[in-house]
Amino acid sequence: MEAVAERVGGTRGFLPAVEGMRACAAMGVVLTHVAFQTGTSHGVIGRLLHRFDLAVAVFFALSGFLLWRGHAAAARGMRHRPPTGHYLRSRLVRIMPGYLVAVIIILTLLPEADHASPTVWLANLTLTQVYVPLTLTAGLTQMWSLSVEVSFYLALPLLALLARRLPVRARVPVIAAVALASFGWGLLPIDAPQGVNPLNWPPAYASWFAAGMLLAEWTVSPLGWAHKLARNRWAITGIALTAYLISASPLAGPKDLVPATLGQFVVRTSMGAVVAWALLAPLVLDRPDTAHPILGSPVMVTLGRWSYGLFVWHLAALVMVFPMVGRFMFNGGMVVVLLLTLVFGFAMAAVSYALVESPCRNAFRRWEYRRAGDRRSPVPIPPLDSSVSDAPEPVVAQ
Repeated sequence: MEAVAERVGGTRGFLPAVEGMRACAAMGVVLTHVAFQTGTSHGVIGRLLHRFDLAVAVFFALSGFLLWRGHAAAARGMRHRPPTGHYLRSRLVRIMPGYLVAVIIILTLLPEADHASPTVWLANLTLTQVYVPLTLTAGLTQMWSLSVEVSFYLALPLLALLARRLPVRARVPVIAAVALASFGWGLLPIDAPQGVNPLNWPPAYASWFAAGMLLAEWTVSPLGWAHKLARNRWAITGIALTAYLISASPLAGPKDLVPATLGQFVVRTSMGAVVAWALLAPLVLDRPDTAHPILGSPVMVTLGRWSYGLFVWHLAALVMVFPMVGRFMFNGGMVVVLLLTLVFGFAMAAVSYALVESPCRNAFRRWEYRRAGDRRSPVPIPPLDSSVSDAPEPVVAQ
């Protein structure tokens, strides 16, 4: 397996280009929301801008790749199995502090959301918005995807337990089969409460998470067709572009908030999985010496660190930008509104990262190091959940 690690760049502990892609995904989410709320949704350009919502698929695939990579490596004897307790604690510390601060501030101070009912408060504080009717509220409507993604975080230890029973060579086919089977979710006769859409529940988006899980498996597998395809820039770019254009066409449904048919939803979701896979594959199945000068630049890595905060705060920033530029919603001005939303969104994200996210993560890691140094009950310092080796997690978060 050492030979594999030497030939695949995605086995490295920290992948700057992946962090840069995270920044691009966050900005893609901002772009599609600004395009919608400025009324820039007509014609071909409107369809293309609207379909930047597939940036959410990139987020799902990123999580699937990073969180499954340790399990894929463990299945091949490259490290010990990631401990479930450490994994759940680290996910909690990574996601919840910044999120809870945002929810409390937005529901308290944002005029469009400051009359939220106790049900809205509870659903948003517990990330259960997609299961509770009418709880996606102003400034926080984007959190439907985080609610779904957290469900995958919780399910991942169980998925890893089930995958242990599989031969190594069967892991990729089984993950791919589950991803394909998820497209039939909408056919199930689910009696959901009024105001709740089962197509917003996790099984409907399993293919997006699975796209990253497949990349994690291939990262620690012998070189094969997936690696060759990922390293063919023209081919992988063509795949990503074709899938994106299909997703922006009428085949994937109407634009804006008009409901799609089940068939159109499947087209959109499947193309999202392909786009996410094709965007990430060249970054994680590349050769170790492959340069990614733009995505891996210090600027993009920094923006990537702030990307979670941008995702959490950008709708609140967008609400504030409209009165600043003297415009009503759905009345144009997309370029100015987009630039200001990105500026204020990243500023809020930087503050959140510096004052909330990073201190909480570093405090958690220092606590783990103190546990390891306790002579009465020493606990080994676990590696990063995403690591392909047993090297201890650094005491300071990157």
